[in-house]
Amino acid sequence: MLSDYQQRLRDRLLAAPVLAPPPPWQPALDRSTPIGGLLGIGFAAHPENGRDLVMVVSQGGHGLFDAVTGEKIARNRDPDPDTSTPDASTDLTCPGLGPITGTRVHIAGLFGGGLHHTTSDGWALDIVTPEWPNDRVLLSAGGDLYKDPHGEGWWHIFHSNYSTFRSAGFSPTGLTLAVATSSDLTLWTRPTVPHQ
Repeated sequence: MLSDYQQRLRDRLLAAPVLAPPPPWQPALDRSTPIGGLLGIGFAAHPENGRDLVMVVSQGGHGLFDAVTGEKIARNRDPDPDTSTPDASTDLTCPGLGPITGTRVHIAGLFGGGLHHTTSDGWALDIVTPEWPNDRVLLSAGGDLYKDPHGEGWWHIFHSNYSTFRSAGFSPTGLTLAVATSSDLTLWTRPTVPHQ
């Protein structure tokens, strides 16, 4: 049984339509990248230029994507079965590939773990489930999702009503925002993080 306050909050979240994240966030691609059997994702930095990279672990292997363009830059369809999923490691990591070969990447998703839910300049993510099992990803920028109007301080940016939610979060740089489900990866990026 929900209290009156909880019912009002649930109704508020259910009524909020999906909106694109506001500027400066831009999609890395026009649509999400299909990845069947996605288990989890993690972030790394390109060793040459420092750009955000997203590593994807799926039932079909490992992939590495440029977070700015969404381009796949490395693929391993047959990773070592002893290290192919993050649960094989006590720190939920998998070996990197392509330009990050030789490093380990923390993976968040089916087996646990987590990504950053805040940035240094005040963006924040909340994952809510007002209508189980369909998770919703809410983005805010100093707003209060309990008080401010939807689209003014907070935005419902993703609704996982077609696939199982795996993970969502910001890269450590705060320049990339990723949402992963069991069937796809959605990326948004921004050019800089304003200095505080």
